[in-house]
Amino acid sequence: MDVRNSPMLLIAVLFLGAVHITSARDLDPCQIARELYQHGIPRHQLNDWVCLVMSESSGKTDAVNEYNTDGSKDYGLFQINDRYWCGPGKACGVACNELLKDNIKKAVDCARKIYNEGTNQFGEKLYFATWEGWKRKCQGRHLADHTKCLNQPSCNCGPVYSFH
Repeated sequence: MDVRNSPMLLIAVLFLGAVHITSARDLDPCQIARELYQHGIPRHQLNDWVCLVMSESSGKTDAVNEYNTDGSKDYGLFQINDRYWCGPGKACGVACNELLKDNIKKAVDCARKIYNEGTNQFGEKLYFATWEGWKRKCQGRHLADHTKCLNQPSCNCGPVYSFH
């Protein structure tokens, strides 16, 4: 059999290439808490950050929202918008596709910048309220304590979020 003309070989090569290209991660709340803490998120803010990530992307590093009414897109775990924050000349100084990577350092750095710099039309700081998902699903609610995830390699750290 001549493998150069084999359709099955072509399908296998294309499949393996696609698997390599789309190597995104689905993080559970404990994984999110541990990684955020490793990237400098303060322990006392972890529960809000985990809730934010779960409400915005369900923990998917490759999440992209293309359905904003203004035509902009949101990228990654934190659903960072390309209108203001990611892309050439934007506030975070990072390409939007960098926010989709398995290594979440750039996404965390940009999210912290948004947290620290986001304001409303009156110039008032918004902090977590910059994110609609956090306002709708986390603000003013009793949040699961994910700080205990930091002391255990794996744990049952509270309820699984079912926002979507």
